[in-house]
Amino acid sequence: MEISISANKAIITGNIKSVSDYQNIKSTIDNLTSQHKSITIDIKDSISITSSTIGYFNKLVLKDKIDLQMNIGNAQLLDLLEDLNLASIFKAIKA
Repeated sequence: MEISISANKAIITGNIKSVSDYQNIKSTIDNLTSQHKSITIDIKDSISITSSTIGYFNKLVLKDKIDLQMNIGNAQLLDLLEDLNLASIFKAIKA
């Protein structure tokens, strides 16, 4: 998994599957949210997402009041977020 930043957007490529992926995402997004209260996360091709990453994104929206928009490249991951009733919280759309 790789993550890059452009303005208030984080672009994630590869599968999100390990604790180190979560730590990398958390560190990068924490830096981004220190400068922006509205962010977009593009998850290009991951077919899944770790529970710790879901919990972190949930915290951003519900506790930290970050305006989060997700662009999901993989239909299976978008279906998972919809099944977990998280698509509306994360403003997740098919990209």
